[in-house]
Amino acid sequence: MATYDLVVIGTGPGGYVCAIRAAQLGMKVAVVEKNATLGGTCLNVGCMPSKALLYASEMFEEAAHSFAKMGVSVSPPKLDLPAMMNFKQQGIDGNVKGVEFLMKKNKIDVISGKGKILGAGRIEVAGKDGKTQVVETKNIVIATGSDIARLKGVEIDEKRIVSSTGALSLDKVPGKLLIIGAGVIGLELGSVWHRLGAQVTVVEFLDRILPGMDGEVARQFQRILEKQGFAFKLGAKVTSVDTSGKTVTAQVEPAAGGAAEKIEADVVLVCIGRVPYTEGLGLKEAGVAVDNRGRVQIDAHFATSLKGVYAIGDVVAGPMLAHKAEDEGVAVAEILAGQAGHVNYDVIPGVVYTTPEVSSVGKTEEELKQAGVAYTSGKFPFTANGRSKVNQTTDGFVKILADAKTDRVLGVHIVGREAGEMIHEAAVLMEFGGSAEDLARTCHAHPTRSEAVKEAALAVGKRAIHM
Repeated sequence: MATYDLVVIGTGPGGYVCAIRAAQLGMKVAVVEKNATLGGTCLNVGCMPSKALLYASEMFEEAAHSFAKMGVSVSPPKLDLPAMMNFKQQGIDGNVKGVEFLMKKNKIDVISGKGKILGAGRIEVAGKDGKTQVVETKNIVIATGSDIARLKGVEIDEKRIVSSTGALSLDKVPGKLLIIGAGVIGLELGSVWHRLGAQVTVVEFLDRILPGMDGEVARQFQRILEKQGFAFKLGAKVTSVDTSGKTVTAQVEPAAGGAAEKIEADVVLVCIGRVPYTEGLGLKEAGVAVDNRGRVQIDAHFATSLKGVYAIGDVVAGPMLAHKAEDEGVAVAEILAGQAGHVNYDVIPGVVYTTPEVSSVGKTEEELKQAGVAYTSGKFPFTANGRSKVNQTTDGFVKILADAKTDRVLGVHIVGREAGEMIHEAAVLMEFGGSAEDLARTCHAHPTRSEAVKEAALAVGKRAIHM
């Protein structure tokens, strides 16, 4: 019976990164994975495959609508959906093999099966062959991630009523796609199928899209999506879905109550969020406390209520983001090695990988107002950015929020092409406690979209040059 310094349950970004960092620090490490492949939701049925389809569908749309105005004449593109799905699968396979290589490189044992915590230092692993083994370890990290949230009364069959998993593998483009939920996942997958020819309607319970993001960003981004052809029904709820006919019929009512309407669709995508995945982990029996939302409760050092057991990623509180899980994985490994592992939750960027992209880091205007923080705001539109003008990609803007007294940057929000890449100079600045003035006085290459970030920083002091 092997005895490890650390066993990580789950090999998503949080789990495998935690295992690698622990191995780097000299620990004997194993990971437990219930699925046939490593990498968790992110690599297999989440972040990575969705980005492959977003990129491929964007190229399809560019060829159909943008090439001609740039003087590039091509025949109207034809969609080969099986080939596009193969392109997606090649990306998944490459990433999964990469994680397998990293496990071997760092001498991390991979134990296949479903893990259950029997108590401090003991994990039972049940293999698919029905055999079980008990693994002993000094420390355990729960990194089991999250699962799709289900809508009461709507049964997901992954054919006509699909989750994000099914929406990544449809065998044909739906004529009409109804999306329940206007969050990041719904808008990204809606973008994929809309570009490939689907008519997309999004139903959202709240009176806005992208809950939690800056309100001004959400409003402008909604207008951009509507211009692209998205239809939104906000402040509405789906109460039932009838699959007995040739098409699927959803009953939609105002969230506040009122007359219902029926919406027909070929496919319904349920995207109302994700919930912590703790099924079969034996948490209650082992004495690991969870909160009223099913999240594993941890202290400031990621420790659970059971000695020697820690938890990270989607299974604990905080944004359900792969990079947040990775940082937590590194931090807990360093803490176990006697170092000062730490995650700055005020500087975790978030990105919506649509076209244009939406990115943010730090506080929104709504959060600052609610906290009573006096702030100044600087905005700069891409319509005034030279690179965006010549490329005719002028949708969006950069907004920087800074402390009114100290000028320290508290939040940055970007709608625009490559916004997901551009947000990181703001993240680095904020990690160092930088000011809008620091950003404004940093030389930016011309012509780049990133100049809009500098101009927004200048606008905080009411001295933008190009506006």
